[in-house]
Amino acid sequence: MEKPQRLVFGETLVELGAENDRIVVLDADVSSSTQTLHFAAKYPERFFNFGVAEANMVSAAAGFAATGYIPFVSTFAFLLSMRAGDPVRAHVAYPRLNVKLAGGYAGLSDFADGASHQSVEDLAVMRAIPHMTVVVPSDITETRMAVRAVAEHEGPVFLRLSRAEVTEDYGPDHPFEIGRGIVLRDGSDVTIVGTGPMVQMAMRAADALAEDGIAARVVDMHTLKPLDDDLVARCAGETGAIVTVEEHNIYGGLGSAVCESVCASRPVPVLRCGIPDRFGESGALSEILARAGLSVEHVCELAHRAVAAKN
Repeated sequence: MEKPQRLVFGETLVELGAENDRIVVLDADVSSSTQTLHFAAKYPERFFNFGVAEANMVSAAAGFAATGYIPFVSTFAFLLSMRAGDPVRAHVAYPRLNVKLAGGYAGLSDFADGASHQSVEDLAVMRAIPHMTVVVPSDITETRMAVRAVAEHEGPVFLRLSRAEVTEDYGPDHPFEIGRGIVLRDGSDVTIVGTGPMVQMAMRAADALAEDGIAARVVDMHTLKPLDDDLVARCAGETGAIVTVEEHNIYGGLGSAVCESVCASRPVPVLRCGIPDRFGESGALSEILARAGLSVEHVCELAHRAVAAKN
């Protein structure tokens, strides 16, 4: 089963709206893209369209949060992190207000709109803002769980979502908890740490590496901040090498977070698979991912290099 991650987000918002009348949704004239239109149809009195005024929308969300509501602010990830960056920092994060920032169309998933709309720096921006929690779910089940967990979490959260379809890899007993990574597959030679839809690529790479005699551990690191430092340290100690996989610039995202953690706890070789410090481009998603180096083959190549670097 596959479903657009943005649709899973929209459907879960509707469920939450029925359970908690303090939840309100704000959008910036892209509700048909972010799929908040479902919430708008069901609860029009709790839906607010701000037009193309993202900064104003975030400031209004701070007002909602200050009066006891739980606002979900939804637009494209690059607009939340860059155009609305000032009020995110000053009006939401600084006072630690309970605002949920849902950044859709993240990474290269907005393939059709090209580099101007593809968000390759949002994780770096949001990770660097004090008090901000950063969550990047991978599959259908985890996205549902993440939206619910974000709603229950007290404080500002950036929830990164893809435009692309995601699979349903996890069952209802999936142990999702903000701040706790999940070991999906054990291995002793190298750890592949993935986040968001790239987790599935990490799993496919582990299958391919097994054919080469390399036992790869796979970790779903759905929370980039706070990072699960204990799990990173354990994987570093037990496998001796790490490869990170993310649909984001290699600077400032998952790879940087893992490197910071490893340097502080258990230094081992860490190689990063991500967008090589450049903007995106137009084209089919599979093609532009591959050209950015986000492929099973590249993950395997880095894993081989990481294992060799141990010796």
